[in-house]
Formats: sequence, structure tokens, C-alpha cells
Amino acid sequence: MARVQIPGTVESYCVDERGNKMEATEDHWLETYLCSVLRAYSYADNGSGDTIKRIIGVRRFNPITSTDQEQRFLDAAERLFFSGWQLGSDPEIQVPNLVSNHLTSGILTYIKISGRFASGINLFEKLRARDPEISSLLARVYIAGDEEVKAVRLLHDAVQELPMDYSLLDCQADFCNKKSRSDLALDIAKRAVIAAPSEFNTWARLAEVYVVQEQWELALLTLNSCPMFTYQDKDAPRLPEPSRVSLPLAPETLCDEIDDAGAPQNIHASHSDYKENWMGSAAQDQKSGFVMEEEYRAEKQTAAPVEKNRNASTTALRGDVTPQANGHGEPEAASETTDEPHDDGEPSAADSHLDPDVSKPDTTITVRSATETPQPPTDPSHQDYTQFQHKRLCERWLDNLFMVLYEDLRIYTIWRTEAAQYRQQQLAYKKNAEEWEILGDLAERLHHPDEAVEAWQACLSMRFSPKAMRGVLGLYEKHGDHRGMLGALIRLVAWQYRWYSEFSPDLLYAIRKLIEEEGAIVPS
Repeated sequence: MARVQIPGTVESYCVDERGNKMEATEDHWLETYLCSVLRAYSYADNGSGDTIKRIIGVRRFNPITSTDQEQRFLDAAERLFFSGWQLGSDPEIQVPNLVSNHLTSGILTYIKISGRFASGINLFEKLRARDPEISSLLARVYIAGDEEVKAVRLLHDAVQELPMDYSLLDCQADFCNKKSRSDLALDIAKRAVIAAPSEFNTWARLAEVYVVQEQWELALLTLNSCPMFTYQDKDAPRLPEPSRVSLPLAPETLCDEIDDAGAPQNIHASHSDYKENWMGSAAQDQKSGFVMEEEYRAEKQTAAPVEKNRNASTTALRGDVTPQANGHGEPEAASETTDEPHDDGEPSAADSHLDPDVSKPDTTITVRSATETPQPPTDPSHQDYTQFQHKRLCERWLDNLFMVLYEDLRIYTIWRTEAAQYRQQQLAYKKNAEEWEILGDLAERLHHPDEAVEAWQACLSMRFSPKAMRGVLGLYEKHGDHRGMLGALIRLVAWQYRWYSEFSPDLLYAIRKLIEEEGAIVPS
């Protein structure tokens, strides 16, 4: 801070979190510079326009545009690297540490966007000489820079030195999983969970491996075991919503093609008029792994014993949905050949030393006490609930996600059904631009890319939408349509520039990849 006094004196000082004045030292200015670069990446828009619409009237610049600025940034990062955990971390990281914090995230983001892998490798090699825990970051840069052989050797040596470092194990599991070796990734992911059971990312990686192996029940049990803690929202400025916005626009930014001024600010649709008509296989997966309400009520009446030594976490780590007898791998067939003991305490034929062929009376009378009440017969419709002890109670956050999934599936099914009916009747299926944009997001969440692009293109035919154009750009990237990619990037960059944003990391990364594949100059 600077305080100007009249006549003619200027006092510069710092203020700590307690409000105390401190002298501004060189270290303070270095921390200020480094934090400003990290915030520039953190506050940047991803190309969809969501961040720009949330915080309008703010100019965004690229903080690193030359090799000199890059060297200054990396030098500052090297000097302050071992204090980076004090900056905090992403919400998914429970405890910030040396390799998981905002500083390492910013460095990796810059290396990925700029493609300056040699600079990143040089930085992390120097840091690794001081602490071998940095090996996980160096391995990630090796993999991103297409030097996978060096990454594998580094991970092998580092795991020999730090066998229970969960960052190294997570990097290994991610690499094996992407190389279609989920069998190798599974054991590594389990070791990472054992090394850091309180971290969300290790459990999430294990769930990803189960999904690749199509072990849906184990994936759900693993998600249900993920440690939950208070979610810390992204560190971003919060501005009150203005009643009226009037921003000056440069003449070169006025273009009808990218004009979305008529777009409504509230893009949440109301679907209260829809009727529920679909429940897919996701409900069956949930029912097979978790206790449903009717099961709980039925089992509460029968009071079946529950195995005490098993829970969702151990089930996910063991990799066996069906528990074995007494926690061992022996088959349960032996119990089927032995008579179960009677409720009145009489020994069975297997427990007695008498000949089982000895004749018994045709009729017997069982004496019960006056206070003993016979158990009501079990409802035949609840016979399947005897496996209740093999299931787990679903966490509330996961149950809420199931409800969101079912709502998405319901709306998506209604949309596709109506579209098919209109197509059969040769009628135009009409929606406004806002609804098409929402349906595109919905289809993308449900992993239906073709339907998502269909909705986004319908939205763009009515008005320009940066979110819809960002989705169409992803389709062009997938199919290798470089001309389409270039056209989409031009429109997105023009829209960003119109709203004072000259820096979008995702768009810069797309442009860099396009130049790498096609070159900066393409002959006509």
C-alpha cells in the first residue's frame, strides 16, 4: 500500500492478515508478483464465457508473453516453491502439501498451455535435487512432453525410494490407466488409497479404474467411500449483480455475428411440465450396491445380522463385491449341506452323535413361554433382501448426484422422444436459443456428443453463444477439422476481445495444438 501525504511525501508499507503495518521488502514484492501471475491464470475464462459473464468489466491480460517474462516467473517460482503450500490448494485437496497447491497447479498449467516443456523439466530437475518428492511433478511434465520412457524410469526409481508417496502412485495409476493397462493401474491405485486414505483424489482414481474395467458396483462403492469435507469455493472475486450494465465497446468489436447481447442472463430452464417416464440401468446399479428405502424397512422388521468386519471402503479395496464366509475365501457351499440350528435351540442331526436315520415321531409339540411371541412370516416379495448385509448405506451427497442424474436422463429422454415424433410427422422441432444451449450441456454431461453438437448448432443458428461455440470447437478437434477449428477460434477470440479479455488459456492451448499439427503458415 502507498499513502500520500501533502506536502510531498509518500509512504509505502505492507499490511498483514492482522492489520499490522510492515515494511515492504523484496520478498514481499516477489510474492506479490508470483501471486499476480497465478491469479491471472485462475481468473481467466476457459472460452465458454462463464467467467466473463460472472465478473464483467474486468480486463484480462496474458501475464507471460516473452521468454524474459517466462524466466522471471520460473525464477520466482523456484525461490518460493517450498513455501507454495501456504497458498492453499484446489478444493479437492484436503491438505495442501509440497506437490499439491496453487503454485504447482499454476506452473503445470503454464507449461501445458505454452508447450515450454524443456523449461519445466529444467525447473523440476533442479527442485528434485533438493527433495525427491518433486519426482511426481517432473514425471507429469515428461509425460506431457512426450518423453514417456524417461517418465517411466523416473517413476520406477522414485517409487523405490518413496514407496508410499501417494502423488507418485497416483501418477503411475493415471499413466497405466490411459495406456489401457487397467490391470496394472488397479493395484497401484489401491496402494495410493492406502497411502492417503483421507485424500479425495486417490479414491477418485480408484473409481476411474473400476469404471474402465466396467465394475460398476465397485466403482459406486469406491465413490461412496470418498472422504468428504467442507468444500472451499474457488478463490475468485464476488461482485454484486448490477441492475444495469453499460460498457463502452470499441468500434472494431461491433459485429452482428458475435452479438449475444440479447441472451438472457438466467440460463436455468424450468422443466416442471415434464412427466417422469424413464428409469434406466443406473437405478439398477444403485439398487444392487446400496440399501434402498423399501429394503431398509423390510430388513428392519426381519432384523437380519449384519457382518461387522466389512464396509464400503474395504469392499472397494478388496475388489470383491460378494463377501466370503468369516472373511476367508472358503466357499459357502458347506453351510448348505449342514442343517441350520432350529430357533428353539434343538441340536441338528449334524451336531448329534445319533444315527440320522433313527425314526422320529410323526407329530411333535413345541413348548413356548407365555412371553415369547412368534415372528411374523416373511413377505415373499422381500426374499431377495436377505443380501441386505452385503450392501452399504449411500452417502447423502452421492444420493443427491443420483437424483441429478435421473433428472438429466428424464429430460434427455423426453427431448429425444419429442424430436423423433416431430421428425416422423415431418414437422420442425422448435426451441429457443437458450433451451438449445441447455440441452447441449445436458447431452454433453450424459456423454452424447453427437446430440450435444446438434443442439449447439441449432443454438448458433439463432444467435451467437460462446458456450455453444466452445462445444462445437471440441467436435472439430475430435474429428480433426482444422478449418472448422480455425473458424470457431476466430469467433471465440473476437467475442473474448469484445468483453476486454485478451487471455484465455484454453483457447491459447487450442491454437498452439493447431499450429503444431498444421503449422503457422498453410499454403492455399
